[in-house]
Amino acid sequence: MARPLRIEYDGAVYHITSRGNQKKLIYKDDQDRQSFLDILQQVNFRYNWICHAYCLMNNHYHLVIETPDGNLSKGMRQLNGVYTQAFNRRHKRVGHIFQGRYKAILIQKESHLLEVCRYVALNPVRARISEKPEQWKWSSYLGTAEKKKAHPCLVPDWILYQFGKMRMRAQRNYREFVYEGIGGKKLWNEVRGQSLLGEDDFIESLIGYIKGYEEIEEIPREQRFLSRPHLREVFNVKVLSDKKKRSCVMHLAHVEYGYTLKEIAVHLGVHYTTVSKYVKGEIGKN
Repeated sequence: MARPLRIEYDGAVYHITSRGNQKKLIYKDDQDRQSFLDILQQVNFRYNWICHAYCLMNNHYHLVIETPDGNLSKGMRQLNGVYTQAFNRRHKRVGHIFQGRYKAILIQKESHLLEVCRYVALNPVRARISEKPEQWKWSSYLGTAEKKKAHPCLVPDWILYQFGKMRMRAQRNYREFVYEGIGGKKLWNEVRGQSLLGEDDFIESLIGYIKGYEEIEEIPREQRFLSRPHLREVFNVKVLSDKKKRSCVMHLAHVEYGYTLKEIAVHLGVHYTTVSKYVKGEIGKN
């Protein structure tokens, strides 16, 4: 089973999702949701987490968490584990309630955190369980927009500061920002390697955390080979004009950098069987 690569460091920010086992409910009622937020508050205190946003749906949740002490995995074990125990105890059941491992996307705070928090606030609207974000009370939108008192697990200060130093004006600007995102772009199209969301310099700064994991096949290919060069860098003009070099470079791209035959074929505009022959050395020997 594939296991995602976790990049952890002091000050990292993540968008986290965890879903119910077999798509089943993880909250049966509002008391379950209240219990989850109370447990999240305890985890925040114990592990020094900062919760920028959250949204509790029916069979999954979204969190935006900053970890000043680089301890995401420890905190998530506590959060999901303690909540599972509380849920099972209350509903007189046993076993897992979450489906496998949680998903965590590492976010560049300066460039993408606001957009991710808006995505989380609009989740009920996209799911068509409410027409407006304020109609879903189990989202951090209400607490950040000052529509109601925020749950103690939420720390909206950084978000609001991005919209102004005067709190009431910042809240108004935040509400406008969220509404402007309805029907907007698909944020996750920009995610790299299933786990990173940020500008190129941010991605490059994290390559050191990934090196050494290329041979661990349990980690998804997109994450293992995140540090590899882009195909346009691998196949420069000189390579494309030389059949022998092209054969060697195709082999390098496939074997060393982990690109699939199909990915190489699409980039070069040829059939994947042609790439296969190059990689095997059936073309370009002489």
